[in-house]
Amino acid sequence: MVDVFTEIKIRNSVEKVSEYAANPDNAPEWYVNIDSAEWQTPKPLSVGSQIAFKAQFLGRELAYIYEIVEFIPGQKLIMRTANGPFPMETTYTWEALDDNSTIMTLRNKGNPTGFSKIFAPFMSSMMKRANKKDLKKIKCLLE
Repeated sequence: MVDVFTEIKIRNSVEKVSEYAANPDNAPEWYVNIDSAEWQTPKPLSVGSQIAFKAQFLGRELAYIYEIVEFIPGQKLIMRTANGPFPMETTYTWEALDDNSTIMTLRNKGNPTGFSKIFAPFMSSMMKRANKKDLKKIKCLLE
C-alpha cells in the first residue's frame, strides 16, 4: 500500500486555489511529471468526469484515466484511476485560513499490483518528493 500525504499554505483565496487546482487543463502547468491532460467526457468537471493523463514516472511514460468520484467545489476533489498498472486515488482538499490564505492538501494512495509491488516503498518516497515539488509549483503560480 502506498499512501502519501503532503500539504502547503498558499497566499491566495480558497476560491482561486481550488478553481485552479481542480481544473485538469492546468495540471501540466503545476505537476512536475504530467505532460498532458485530455478530457474524455464533456466539461465542466463533475462526478463521473474522466480525464486522460500522460505522465513521466521513474523514467517511463504512463498513460492513465482518472475518474472524478467526489467533487465539492472549494473543499474537496477525489479522483481514481479507471485503468492502468497502478490503481491510484488522488485527493485534494482546500481550507481557507483567512480571506487570502489556503491550506491545500494532496494525498495519493493506491495498491500496486504485480511487478509494481516490489517498488512500493521506493515509490512512496519518490511520490512524496514529487508531490512536494508540485505543491511548491502551484504555490509559486498562485502567489
